[in-house]
Amino acid sequence: MQEATEKWLLNAQFPRWRNNFIVCSSSQAIISMPELPEVETSRRGIAPWVLNQQVCGVVVRDRRLRWPVPGEIDRQLPGQVIRSLRRRAKYLLFETGAGTAILHLGMSGSLRIIDTDEPAGKHDHVDIQFESGKAVRFRDPRRFGSLLWTHKPYEHNLLRSLGPEPLSCEFDGDYLWRKARGRRVSIKQFIMNGSVVVGVGNIYASEALFLAGIHPRRRADRISAKRMLLLADAIKSVLQSAIEAGGTTLRDFHGGDGEPGYFRQKLAVYGREGELCGRCKRPVSMIVLGQRSTFYCKDCQK
Repeated sequence: MQEATEKWLLNAQFPRWRNNFIVCSSSQAIISMPELPEVETSRRGIAPWVLNQQVCGVVVRDRRLRWPVPGEIDRQLPGQVIRSLRRRAKYLLFETGAGTAILHLGMSGSLRIIDTDEPAGKHDHVDIQFESGKAVRFRDPRRFGSLLWTHKPYEHNLLRSLGPEPLSCEFDGDYLWRKARGRRVSIKQFIMNGSVVVGVGNIYASEALFLAGIHPRRRADRISAKRMLLLADAIKSVLQSAIEAGGTTLRDFHGGDGEPGYFRQKLAVYGREGELCGRCKRPVSMIVLGQRSTFYCKDCQK
């Protein structure tokens, strides 16, 4: 048991992408990226190796991420102790007495706990090294991720306009209904807007709308308060289920213990175009909303 736990902690990571495709069923290949449950899974996986550890060095092999890695990371992070490791939306915040490193994994990023002397691969761009002899290694083949430094993380441009966390008390059906007043956009695009609520990505938006019985094209301002209550509860339910399962297992994603996760089998509609709906036994449909593949059941969702 201890060996399996250690292996989980040492290998907490996102899917290893193959040509940026993940396979959701025998017939669907869909471009995707890590969502909130996967980010939270990685946070929990690396936290025991990071919290209260003193940074002894930062190795930046390539600064060319989505934004250039600032020199403050190299200069100010060494010597600091990681006081907390928080998640805000899909950002991880490494908080120290001198400032906060804000990390986003983009479309293909992953974090691993390694020994500091482990050789780096082609896409291993940053190591945060600790006095313990371990390091957090940031790998990002597509370089859409980012690593930034700030003294006021919640006032940073990337964070200050974000909506509430979906699992917080602040987010509920009443909040969702009030925010939707006058919003003519589709409900799926509405709940995927980070200024409305954070962390509801493409997979979980489709799943939550199915659970709530709401058609993804329905206009946000035409949904009743009662149905918004159902939707808020559905969002919380699908995200919490995914977090508890260790993130959604699609192609090449495994929990750190090397075993596939279990949430994949619970996906009701995402990636299942043409397969039978588990409720009504009619085929699942796919449309494109906001340039994103959207899966739903024509009979169960109105």
